[in-house]
Amino acid sequence: MHNPDADTVDDYQWPTCGGCTKPLWDVEYQRKICRPCEDKTRVRLQELPSLFTRLNTTAALMRGASGGGAPSTGTKTPPIPPRLEVLNLVAAGGAATRLRDIEDAWRKTLRWTVAPWRGSPQQAVPEHIKFLTNNLPWASDAYDSVAQDVEDIRRLHAECTAAVANERKPGRVKTGLCPARIEGVVCRAQLTAVATSHRIHCQQCGTEWADLAAWRTLRQMQDAVLAEAAGVAA
Repeated sequence: MHNPDADTVDDYQWPTCGGCTKPLWDVEYQRKICRPCEDKTRVRLQELPSLFTRLNTTAALMRGASGGGAPSTGTKTPPIPPRLEVLNLVAAGGAATRLRDIEDAWRKTLRWTVAPWRGSPQQAVPEHIKFLTNNLPWASDAYDSVAQDVEDIRRLHAECTAAVANERKPGRVKTGLCPARIEGVVCRAQLTAVATSHRIHCQQCGTEWADLAAWRTLRQMQDAVLAEAAGVAA
């Protein structure tokens, strides 16, 4: 066991893991987190890409199953995809950004250049995971803030796992009424989406929402139409 030398017995506190707070073993004495915490983090990192891939599907993003979904009129919030907890993970600012922030912090400490642009979140997540997995041994040994990063990775993994557990069955669902205006008149045709594509296309007016960012726009447009209708009714 390590000898604190000059420290008195009363003052000395045996070092603990920054992750689980358990006392470190003799062979772990100068590490920031214990080896079990490092191992658990490595497993979570290895599982994240497949979890992300499963979430980044229209089937996972849509609320309904193969039926018609919730009523498309008379509700304050239209039954448009997404399940917001899933969209918040797979869209810009989600899992990819959270992993990038950890990578950038490690790179800064190592005096390396910041992470290059990795492309879309779907392209970026595996690259961030690769970097973090490769450098996890260093962080576990020497990076002062690794405990917080380990907790952030644990939380992200838990969120993805929970979202996958509630994954919807593939199918076509109603996604509210079309909010596009044609010569000043709201289209109001029924919109639908299928599990195999992020694209939502109005068969009546031809307006299209083709990706996750556009889904946010669609929801905002639908909310604006509903708010306008409520104001007129009042």
